[in-house]
Amino acid sequence: MPDASTLTSYLVVILGLAITPGPNMIYLISRSIAQGRTAGIVSLGGSALGFIVYMACAAFGITALLMAVPLAFEGLRVAGAGYLMFLAWQAVRPGGCSPFQTDGLPSSSQGKVFAMGLLTTLLNPKAALLYLALLPQFVVPGHGSVLNQTLVLGLIHVAVNLTFGVVIASTASALAAGLGKRPSWLLLQRWLMGSLLAAFSIKLVSEV
Repeated sequence: MPDASTLTSYLVVILGLAITPGPNMIYLISRSIAQGRTAGIVSLGGSALGFIVYMACAAFGITALLMAVPLAFEGLRVAGAGYLMFLAWQAVRPGGCSPFQTDGLPSSSQGKVFAMGLLTTLLNPKAALLYLALLPQFVVPGHGSVLNQTLVLGLIHVAVNLTFGVVIASTASALAAGLGKRPSWLLLQRWLMGSLLAAFSIKLVSEV
């Protein structure tokens, strides 16, 4: 298991990612607004399954890679830092938007909603990068099985996303209506998340 300090840093990063605009969040919010909380939860389940698929693939691949090429660990650390900086830029770039600026969607069956949630994750390259480039930075060699650490960190990420997603699905309509009338709050939300992610990116690079 990673130590307490590593887990704390990891939780801060994935919490920042959980509230950063992306395809999964946008689909969850817009589906919740269009069809209600239940449809949002169903789409969240599909998204979570997609993360589990990536987690399982990355866990075994990362384990084999780190055993075969020790220097790959540092390469993945640098790649993860670059990924965080990219997300920070996406949050604050000119013309960027908050996930609470959404359009309604037509109603769909629960099966289709679940499938779309799954595809939104599987077809999102950021989801793959999360497990292949970011998660390995928090695997601590010598603190137990690399495979077990990767699975634990991955499951923590899925649990955080599920928890946050349930809150978003339950409050999407009210948040969209309220924040949509306050452009300054939407801008503040983007800059806070962008600053947090940029700070962690710099921190990770300085540790290499």
